[in-house]
Order: sequence, then structure tokens, then C-alpha cells
Amino acid sequence: MPDTHPDFRSPLTLALSHALNHLAPQQDQSVAATATLATLRQKIDIPLNQTGIDAETVLNDLVSQVQGGIIDSAGGRFFGWVIGGSLPAALAADWLTSAWDQNVALYACAPAACVIEETAGRWLKEVLHLPSSASFAFVTGAQMAHVTALAAARHGVLARHGWDVEHEGLAGSPAIRILTSTEKHGTLVRALRLLGFGERHITNLPIDSNGRLLEDSLRRALEADPTSPTIVVLQAGDVNIGAFDDFARLIPLAKKHNAWVHVDGAFGLWAAASPRHKHLLHGVELADSWITDGHKWLNVPYDCGYAFVADPAPHHDSFAHTASYLTHETHARDPLDWNPEHSRRARAFATYAALRQLGTTGIADLVDRTCAHAHAIVTRIGSLSHAEILWTPQINQGLVRFLHPGKNATDQDHDAFTDRIMADILVTGEAFFTGTSWRGRRAMRVSVSNWQTSATDVDRVIHCVSQVLEKATTTIT
Repeated sequence: MPDTHPDFRSPLTLALSHALNHLAPQQDQSVAATATLATLRQKIDIPLNQTGIDAETVLNDLVSQVQGGIIDSAGGRFFGWVIGGSLPAALAADWLTSAWDQNVALYACAPAACVIEETAGRWLKEVLHLPSSASFAFVTGAQMAHVTALAAARHGVLARHGWDVEHEGLAGSPAIRILTSTEKHGTLVRALRLLGFGERHITNLPIDSNGRLLEDSLRRALEADPTSPTIVVLQAGDVNIGAFDDFARLIPLAKKHNAWVHVDGAFGLWAAASPRHKHLLHGVELADSWITDGHKWLNVPYDCGYAFVADPAPHHDSFAHTASYLTHETHARDPLDWNPEHSRRARAFATYAALRQLGTTGIADLVDRTCAHAHAIVTRIGSLSHAEILWTPQINQGLVRFLHPGKNATDQDHDAFTDRIMADILVTGEAFFTGTSWRGRRAMRVSVSNWQTSATDVDRVIHCVSQVLEKATTTIT
């Protein structure tokens, strides 16, 4: 590149134009990707050029190359997995985060970003009704939030047995058992594997008809081995039906047996922000650690997750690091001491902006509104011919199933027909749903997390599903 003053204005202005074009509401824009894998590879997988190319050409080419391969997960008709969109203030703050390019490892190299993180962390605890004295970490998502909180848990339960895991490692340490329900999320399992816990140390306990871990089964498991270091993992909104464990009963029970209680609240923890739904989390503040995401219900850009630990000591002791080449601050918070990453993006800027744009009443409204839309989508689809409700949402997650119209249709036929209808909906580009297997049956998951989803979007989606279902059943009959 020439040794001249860099020109940022032209490429950034061009990027703004392309971004606004993507974000602008378009009635005919497909929510699903329209380009095939072969097409994307053909356009993108080109020989690397030997000489440089001006930034504007690179950006225009990039937009052209990915055309048809960008899923509109930022829009109001995306209901797959549990993915939120991006609030305007959060997206703009994220752009500034890239421009400022701060490494939020130490206060010394990112003073304002560190103070922003301190404040955003305090606000999150207030909104989620967690103990004000709890420590916290901003990480990539629920996966690394689990790693962070469970590293603190590992330290805490082994310290009670006189073992310094940071110094001695796990070899030769007392075996830690993990008690959780059959509905645990895969990110929990992966986090436990990363931390050196083999999967055979996980005990999957049964649930009731509402997806809640059974109190008697937890009691029996705790009493069966009362001396082993134990971590109990509870759910605040499981991924299929949004089930919440009975925290007010289970947490005191676990603590009576000296267990560490960790709560997976990847999206469900946000129900605490809603006066209408916070009862689902009664007693959750009694736990030892909690995790949730920002890029789900708070609607900040990827990636953003949060870990909270009631007792800061095991959290700090699990990650704190000093070195002669680092500039440590005694009066400010050095995020390096609370996070698994050393070099890290200043993701708290987007969180800070999102929380300020919404305010406490706006967050509550976001939760209530998306829950209402999820309920409407599930119940209205479930009322269609050849459809049934498997789970009516209590928050923003529900399940529907499509029934094969054949006279002698089997469960396998219904499973295949459900997958077919989901695929046909995807082809229309009107909406994006994903599937799951729940209690032995295939189902379409309805997950509403996006701040932009409206009643008009709901009507449009119901019309689409109705047409797809009618066409499919007519073809078969």
C-alpha cells in the first residue's frame, strides 16, 4: 500500500450504503439463503491476487460474492434456533467498536472500554436481578460463558476438598460429579469436556411432564454420594420448550449437600426483566453462577455472552494472571483476570448501547412482545388442518408438528411430513424455522427473539404456512 494518509471515508461510506441496503425492509427479500453451496464456492473460492486491490473494489466484490448466501437472521421473520437481531444503537456501537479497535485485556490498554464493561456488567445484574456483589465476564456466547463459570465452579468445589486445581491440575484430584437433567444443552457438555470433565461424570436426571428436573431424583442423587465434589446444573429456559427448573426448591436442596449450583439461562434468564414472566425465575438468585447471551434476547450483534459468579474469589482465582510485561491496574478492573481470553474484543460497547436504548421498561416490553408473538405463531399454526401443537409457549419457545394426510399414516410418516413442510416453508423465503426431535417426535421449533418481529410478520408467516400445508396435502391426497 502507498505510504500516504489512509483513506477510511470512501470504504466506510460504501460499507454503510451496502449495510443499509441489507437492513432496509424489503417485502420480497428471502429470509433463507437462495444460493447453493456450489454457487457460493464458485464465486468466493478464487485465486488470491498477487497485487493489491483498492478497498472499494474489494467491498463491492465481497457483497456480490456473498449474494444469496446471507440469511436474514437480523430480520423479523427469522425463527430458527434462538437468534436475535441487532438493535440500531447496538449495531452502531459495534461498528465503533471495530473502529476504536480496543484490546480489552487490561485497563492500561483500553481505559474507556474497561469502565464501559464495569458499568454494563452492573446494569446486567440489575436487569437480571442477580446479586450486586457477583463478578462477571463478557465472552463470546453461552459456550464460553459456561467454560468461565464452570472453571470457577471447578475451583470452588475442589478448594473445599483441599485441592488447588490451578496449581496441581486435575490429575489425582477428587472426582467431580455433575448432576443435571436430560434436557441439558450441548454447550454445557462441550464446556465440561474443555474443562477436563469426562462425559461419564455427568449424571442425567429425569424430568417431569413440564420439562423440570424432578426434586426427588436430585435428592436421591445427592444422598447417594454425599462426600464427592458436586456441581448441579439447572435450566432457565431449555432450548425446546423453554422449561424452567424449580429454583426455589432445588437450589437450597443442592446447597444443603454442599454442591455448587450453576444455571444455564442462555436466553431464559432474560425473563427476569419482565414483571409478567419473572416468576419463572423465583429463587434463581440463590445459585452460585449463571450464564446468558446478549446476542439472543438482548439483540446485540454476534458475538456476546455473559457469565456471572456469586462469589468473585473462585472466579478471579481461576483466571487471574500477572506478567512483568503487562501493566496491571490496582484501582480499576482488568478484564483479563475474569475472562478465558487474553486479547479480546470490546463487546461491552454494544451491550451498553443496547441497554441504554431500551431501558428497563423497553427490555421488559421486548421480552413480553416476543413471547406474545411466539404464542400467536404456535397456536395459529396449530389450528390449521394437518397441524398440531406439541408445546404452547410459556415464553418465546414452542413446538408444532405436521400430520401426514394419509389414512394409515404412521409416526414415521408424520415425522417425514413435518420435515417436508419445514423445507417447503424455507423454499418460499417467507420465514425461517428449524426442527428438533422432542419426546420421540419430529417438530418445528418456533423461537421468537428478534426485536423487529411484528404482528404483520406473524400474519404473513401464518399465511405462508397455511399455503404450504394446503399445497402439500393436496399433492398427497
